[in-house]
Amino acid sequence: MCGFCGFVDKTKKDKNAKIIKEMSNRIIHRGPDSDGYLVDDNVALGFRRLAIIDVQGGTQPIYNEDKTVAVMFNGEIYNFQELREELKKKGHKFKTNTDTEVIVHGYEEYDTDIFNHLRGMFGIVLYDIKKEKLIGARDIFGIKPYYYYYDKKTFMFGSEIKSFLSHPNFKKELNEKVLSLYLAYGTNHLEETFFKNTSKLKPGHLFIYEKGKLTIKPYYELTYAKENNTFEYYQKTLKEIIESSIKYHQISDVEVGSYLSGGVDSSYVVAESKPNKTFTVGFEGKGFSEIEYAKELSDHFKINHYSKIISADEFFDILPTVEYHLDEPSANVSAVPLYFLSKLAREQVKVVLSGEGADEMFGGYNEYNLEGLEKYYNYIPYFLRALNRKIVAPLPYFKGKHTIEKYGHKLEDRYYNKTEMFNYKEINSYLKPKYQTNLNPFDLCKPYYDQTKGKNDVERKMFIDLNFWLPNDILLKADKMSMANSVELRVPFLDKEVWKQSRIIPTKYMVKDGQTKYIFRTIADEKIPKEWSNRKKKGFPVPFGKWIKEEKYYQKVKETFNSKEAKEFFELDKINKLLEDHYHNKAANGKQIYCVYTFLIWYKRYFITEIFWFFV
Repeated sequence: MCGFCGFVDKTKKDKNAKIIKEMSNRIIHRGPDSDGYLVDDNVALGFRRLAIIDVQGGTQPIYNEDKTVAVMFNGEIYNFQELREELKKKGHKFKTNTDTEVIVHGYEEYDTDIFNHLRGMFGIVLYDIKKEKLIGARDIFGIKPYYYYYDKKTFMFGSEIKSFLSHPNFKKELNEKVLSLYLAYGTNHLEETFFKNTSKLKPGHLFIYEKGKLTIKPYYELTYAKENNTFEYYQKTLKEIIESSIKYHQISDVEVGSYLSGGVDSSYVVAESKPNKTFTVGFEGKGFSEIEYAKELSDHFKINHYSKIISADEFFDILPTVEYHLDEPSANVSAVPLYFLSKLAREQVKVVLSGEGADEMFGGYNEYNLEGLEKYYNYIPYFLRALNRKIVAPLPYFKGKHTIEKYGHKLEDRYYNKTEMFNYKEINSYLKPKYQTNLNPFDLCKPYYDQTKGKNDVERKMFIDLNFWLPNDILLKADKMSMANSVELRVPFLDKEVWKQSRIIPTKYMVKDGQTKYIFRTIADEKIPKEWSNRKKKGFPVPFGKWIKEEKYYQKVKETFNSKEAKEFFELDKINKLLEDHYHNKAANGKQIYCVYTFLIWYKRYFITEIFWFFV
């Protein structure tokens, strides 16, 4: 696991070596073990390494035999040994035992089709020196981040936006239109970022930069192809491929540990991988810690367990650091405990396994499983549900009204956001005119719904979450929080071969008999006690809403809500009413308060204190 950055800027050739060194130092946390550079008249590339495979011989950039092609790479290629043997048979000569080297020889052999041969997580940049061509690619799930900045003078790219701050041509300007959508989602789902001229390379996409022209295109698309076979067949094949994936994800020249919660996903990973060490964090208070469950399972498998209780003071103190490492603001409160979890793990290991992706792959979210009135009401033809919605809309509240109104809309007009931050129709009323937009959050989901027309609701929800929510929120915080502490996080459920099995399994086997993730739970039953495999999804609960009812933390948030930064973006009376109503138990506004609060912390860190830091 590492980090890289680079740029093309022919106006500053004599200073490029110094600039790329400063850029790579910005992301030293991604690779504190060593660094490497390639600077010529055309490009400048910088690399920070966290040594995992071939610890002594894996310094990047790595070249082909005649040094006409160079590669820098962040991630892991789990099938590199098979690819290595395949390429050796075709006449390629290897100088190292790294997974990185198969990429450069693979490019020689397969051109950009090499990315379809890779099984792993990655952000890659190849420099074809003879052709003066740059090629970049991001893995198919978006496990590893990839950003680029492009204006008329400069093209730059890297693992994290913060590396761009050290380039003199980078104009650090806020992209005003993103804020309103952020308030709807609690994260940024646009390709463009909160920084103008700066975008994300989408999962499964590659770029080619040649002769001043940037071309971006997909090389792999996640699509379903459901088949009709027996439950037993799917259960057997899925079990075999998951077990194989976990073994592949344990390939390492350093020790591999595992994160562990009280749920089925990480518990299964631990049961199958049998690491020497597991790690869990939590908070004081009933319902805010799964340390007890994790310790019990670790003891069951005779594994050393490490845990930490996070205090409110620690939580609030670390927020500016967390938001800095995320690059863009995030209102996913679980990023903070994940930061502490990674910090705890780094005291013992460099690599950890984790259970991200199981919900999207196997149908694990509670929203996939309709129960009670919702389940039966959804069977009613849509035109009748739409009529009922219009009838009850003007009526006072009664039990069931919410269900009638919610399911009186088509799926694509009601399912876009798991976090339920601000109602998108009300967002502009919280913002100053400069930051108001007419962007509709449903429009961002439309391309994914268009691809799944005619499919059942569960399949459509899973497709949205896999392509939309997973890379832009869950995997982003997983990468940034682990790498902030120089830890490589591996996610064996998000594996290309696992996906090939998952994509063909009918959803009736994933959500069945009132149980989410049904087929996976039957597999897990063979490895872990039933109370773990049957436990409902809990997430990473944080008592933020409870804390801000205490005077100390209420005042802390209130100060931020009345700062000059807040006055720039928000209608102060509106955001302060959110806080006051919550503090006085008139409403539960914790999510909305956190969404505004984290944006203001992020903005201050990047646009106020960062200015001072840059010039000292």
